[in-house]
Amino acid sequence: MRRIAAFLLVPVAACAAVLAGCSSGSGNANSSVTVSGAFDKAPKVTIPAAAPSGQLSYSAPIKGTGAHLVAGDVTLADVALYKWSGTTHTLVDSTYGSGPQLIPSDLPLTGLTAALKGATLGSRILAVLPPKYGWGSSGNSELQITGKDTLVWVIDLLQQYAPGASVSGTQTSSGGGALPTVTATAGQQPTVSIPSSKPPAKLSVTTLIQGTGPALAAGDTVVAQYVGVNWRTGKVFSASWPSSSQPDGEPFAFEIGGQVIKGWSTGLVGARVGSRVMLVIPPALGYGSTGESAAGIKGTDTLVFVIDILGVHSPAS
Repeated sequence: MRRIAAFLLVPVAACAAVLAGCSSGSGNANSSVTVSGAFDKAPKVTIPAAAPSGQLSYSAPIKGTGAHLVAGDVTLADVALYKWSGTTHTLVDSTYGSGPQLIPSDLPLTGLTAALKGATLGSRILAVLPPKYGWGSSGNSELQITGKDTLVWVIDLLQQYAPGASVSGTQTSSGGGALPTVTATAGQQPTVSIPSSKPPAKLSVTTLIQGTGPALAAGDTVVAQYVGVNWRTGKVFSASWPSSSQPDGEPFAFEIGGQVIKGWSTGLVGARVGSRVMLVIPPALGYGSTGESAAGIKGTDTLVFVIDILGVHSPAS
């Protein structure tokens, strides 16, 4: 399954639909393209066996009552993408059934920027994008989209998060002793201090802030902030938080039991939304005996993660 969100970060030169002088049609999705089905469930999309009109069009077949999308925030969304060429169409990718993704507000596809402007959480957006409002004349070879393909997007807007979002509540533990010590300021990346002792041989899970939201379960899509520190070096090797060295940081979405290391999937099950959790992960539950050379992680390295659990989306929800 391709990850649509990654391709929404690729710059593209296109006519900005939100600027004067660019034709955006009526602002209503072409009536020949329709979508049905319940919100947050796989949609049924009907695309005619006829050539597209060449006009940018969009609508909200389901209008939510949640907050308006905020510029600069990231949105957790389910997405289906079709390419429409001549009299045929093909499903390119869909997150329905495989877990939603975080998409940025500053989309490079100007047609989507126009379609999502003013949208509210809980809405389903249907957008028909001619090439110049999508990836332009160059298309997107990795998605097998040519510069002549019209794009049909269905997007269910689920949740929204600020780049520097963090959990609230009182930190009842900072670790310490034989475990790392964690200090933090709200909205900023926590600082992790490694003790001089040897790391624990088994997975260690410490709740630093106790949340009161739903408990995480296998298969859930979780939205979180995190910082990862190598016990051996005491240095940060990865983080999602915005910082002076990473001003474009933002929350991270992942599936428990899916795209993350075993220590995360094992250690976070049962943790509640709103919690800050410290995981001390032995090599076998991290990157294994091969390590991760790009991050400076050896096969014998123990890893420390401090994770803020911001939200969850369950398959059954």
